[in-house]
Amino acid sequence: MTTMTETSARFREFKMPDVGEGLTEAEILKWFVQPGDTVTDGQVVCEVETAKAAVELPIPFDGVVHELRFPEGTTVDVGQVIIAIDVAPGSGDAPAPARQWPLLTVLCAAGLGLLIVVLDPFDQAFRVGTILIGGALIAGAVLRWVVPSVGMLAVRSRFTDLVTYGVMGTLIVLLALVAQPDPWLDVPILEDAVRFTIR
Repeated sequence: MTTMTETSARFREFKMPDVGEGLTEAEILKWFVQPGDTVTDGQVVCEVETAKAAVELPIPFDGVVHELRFPEGTTVDVGQVIIAIDVAPGSGDAPAPARQWPLLTVLCAAGLGLLIVVLDPFDQAFRVGTILIGGALIAGAVLRWVVPSVGMLAVRSRFTDLVTYGVMGTLIVLLALVAQPDPWLDVPILEDAVRFTIR
């Protein structure tokens, strides 16, 4: 039984395979990918469990995950489509500059914040510029979530981008808010951490 179908020149579907033990169904235990993630030929995309064993399923082609047809914990019959892959990502999208606007937005905002810090054109410029840089990174995390098909730091993992941008941006903003003198936010734990680091 084939486990792959072609719905168009762009999208291909992967079916629940027959694991070779005469079983007619399997439960999806865990997805290792999410819509928007890039996959390569042979990459494991999910783990399924039959009445006899747990099995990891590799995808037989390259592309970007378009859709997961079933959530974790669902029992699926052999031969049902479980995942759809975009094997020609970008072919029907806007030109590259338009598709990359989330990344360009983050870079421009961070660049503006850096420029304000360097030029120091007004009072509290250092704090404002630093907050702008952190805010740009946080915005990058939000945009990566809202526009999953556009990569930023990690082409394959949206989760990596979300954590990297979100954590770094939040820390930069918090440190800017509690910076001395005249902090805009009073967080004793952060202030103690900053003093300890400086020492």
